[in-house]
Amino acid sequence: MWLKNRITEMLKITYPIIQGPFGGGFSTVKLASAVSNSGGMGSFGAHNLSPSQIASTIVEIKSKTNKPFAMNLWVSNEDPTLAGVDEAAFNEVSNLYKDFFETAHIPLPRFPDKFGEKFEDQVEAIIESKPPVFSFVFGIPSAANLERCRRNGIVTIGAATTVDEAIAVENAGVDCVVITGFEAGGHRPSFLKPAEKSLMGLNTVLPIAREKIKIPIIAAGGISNGKGILAAKLLGADGFQLGTAFLACEDSGASPLHKEIIFSERAKHTVLSKNYSGRLARFIENEFTLMTEKNRTKFLPYPAQNYLLSNLKKITAEKGQVEITPLYAGQGAPLLKYKTVTDLMNSLIQEISNKN
Repeated sequence: MWLKNRITEMLKITYPIIQGPFGGGFSTVKLASAVSNSGGMGSFGAHNLSPSQIASTIVEIKSKTNKPFAMNLWVSNEDPTLAGVDEAAFNEVSNLYKDFFETAHIPLPRFPDKFGEKFEDQVEAIIESKPPVFSFVFGIPSAANLERCRRNGIVTIGAATTVDEAIAVENAGVDCVVITGFEAGGHRPSFLKPAEKSLMGLNTVLPIAREKIKIPIIAAGGISNGKGILAAKLLGADGFQLGTAFLACEDSGASPLHKEIIFSERAKHTVLSKNYSGRLARFIENEFTLMTEKNRTKFLPYPAQNYLLSNLKKITAEKGQVEITPLYAGQGAPLLKYKTVTDLMNSLIQEISNKN
């Protein structure tokens, strides 16, 4: 009876399959709506969007699907040390990346008026626009904002990388929690301790969290097929979040070469690095990750580092310069086979149904 459980009831979806949210242009309206229309729940990573962009994106997704979907934000979107980044510090670190900019034939960025959007403004746009689901990482919104979500009928989903974080999410009154193992691609959304001290595998953190909390759990990290879903179910998960599997689909915002590499032998080699954004994330290894690790290249706190490299990442993705652009992927990538949402969802549903 995996098709009917607490997650499907709470989220009002047919299958307990959730698309992981991607920021930085990797999320698309087409992908989120396609997953929702297929019976799962699509997600849109909005942490880099302005409040007006968030509102217009929600309107656009609603025009493409009448099914539930989630908008995702980063609660903590400024590292504590950001206040110490002045123009001199910014320029000092930016010069360390000069060779990458020269290879891409683009200039180094200038010190900006601001490095990114404010969560307080973004969450206001979320609540006012009333998406069916509000998911968040890197912390927990205020009690007042969670209460406003409840009053507006918005389901809330937190994220945890450790058991203590899962307990904190439940204690805050959040509706359900994504337990994400270190196998996952993208950023490690730890918030009680540094990400480097919160690296727990899904097979460890999931069953312990299941013993400690009562709210529904969505498992994430390395889940690429029906077998992965079944394993997570046995360990106590109610729902199942797939990130890289949907990132590899044709409707995502990843570049064609990025997707091609996800399906190649290179996908076996992933690394954790802070150099692309200032926060720890998992990528397929390339020259950028190798050189910055070898040289122990300094980086700025988030979001200053993310701003510093934002244009570099965008342009190198467009040019197909895969040795510089970030190649997000989780450790389960070598198991992937499907390149469309329809084929992936059908495979997952059939595989699970045959095992039950």
